[in-house]
Amino acid sequence: MATGAALVLVVALGACSSSGGKKAEQNTGAAAGNVANTPRMKVALITHAAPGDTFWDLVRKGAEAAAAKDNVELQYSADPDGAGQANLVQTAIDSKADGIAVTLAKPDAMAANVNKAVAAGVPVVALNGGIDVWNTKTKGVLGYFGQDERIAGQAAGLKLSELGAKKVVCVIQEQGHVGLEARCQGVKEKFSGTTEKIYITGTDMPGSQTTMTSKLQQDKSIDYVMTLGAPFALAAVKSAKDAGSSAKVATFDTNKELISSIKSGDVQFAVDQQPYVQGYLAVDSLWLYKTNGNTIGGGQATLTGPAFIDKNNVAAVEKFAANGTR
Repeated sequence: MATGAALVLVVALGACSSSGGKKAEQNTGAAAGNVANTPRMKVALITHAAPGDTFWDLVRKGAEAAAAKDNVELQYSADPDGAGQANLVQTAIDSKADGIAVTLAKPDAMAANVNKAVAAGVPVVALNGGIDVWNTKTKGVLGYFGQDERIAGQAAGLKLSELGAKKVVCVIQEQGHVGLEARCQGVKEKFSGTTEKIYITGTDMPGSQTTMTSKLQQDKSIDYVMTLGAPFALAAVKSAKDAGSSAKVATFDTNKELISSIKSGDVQFAVDQQPYVQGYLAVDSLWLYKTNGNTIGGGQATLTGPAFIDKNNVAAVEKFAANGTR
C-alpha cells in the first residue's frame, strides 16, 4: 500500500482531493456568510484516506464547512498506513492543535497516540472507522460520528435478498480495515444466499479491475458484486462487461459519478453513510466542546447511516451530489 506521498500545502476552502501524504493541509476557515466570533482555534482532521479515494472529499468538505462557520483553522492530513496515521496524531499534538478528529479504521495502531493526545489535554473525537472500539481501546474520546458497519452490512444483505440475489462476492479494498470486514460480515449474516470475499488493492485501480474481472470469468454463478466504495463499484461495472458476466453491482458509499450510475441503472443501489455529515459533526463537536463544554451522543456513537440510495430516490440526491456534498 502506498504511503508517504508528499502532500501539497493548500490555503483554501475545499481546495483539492484527498491524498495519502503526511503533511497537514490548512484551511483558512474564511467563507462567505457569518463566522463565529469565538476565539480562533486549530483542529487537526486525520484520516486513513488512500490517494484518489473520492469518498474522503465528501468528509473533508463537511469538515471545511464547519470550520468556515466556527472560525476554525482546519489542518487535514491522511495516511492509509496505520503507523503513518498514528504519527500524524503525534504531529498534531506537537503542533498544539486545539482539537483532533481522527478515524480509527486500524485501532491497534492508533490507540497509543490517541490516548497520548487525550492525556495531553487535547480533546479528541472519532469518525468513520472504529465504532466498536472508539471508547474501549481509546480512553477519553469525546464522541464518534459514523455508521455501525456491521448493521449497515446486514441491511445490505437483506436488500440483496429482496432483490433475488443468489451469490454475492464482497470486494474489500484494504486488508486490515475493521470497518470493511464488518460490512462483509454483516452482508453474510443477513443474506439468504451465499457470499464470498475477495481482496483488491484499492490504490491500484487497474489491478483491482483485473482481479474482479478474473473472478467473474471464473465463477459465472456470481450474480451480484458488492463493493465497499464508489470508485470500486464503477470499476466493477466495467469488470462485469469485460468478463461477459450478467452480475449486477451494488456498493457502499457514493460520489457524483456513482449517483449517475444509479440513475442509469449500471449500479443497483448504494448504502450511504453521509460522509459530509461525519466531517461536519466532527469539527463542529470540537468547537462546541471548546467554546461551551458540550458533548454529543451521551457516550454513544452518533449514527450517520445507513441509508439506501436507489432508482426510487436518486433524483432527490442528485442535486446534492452535483454540489459535491453527497
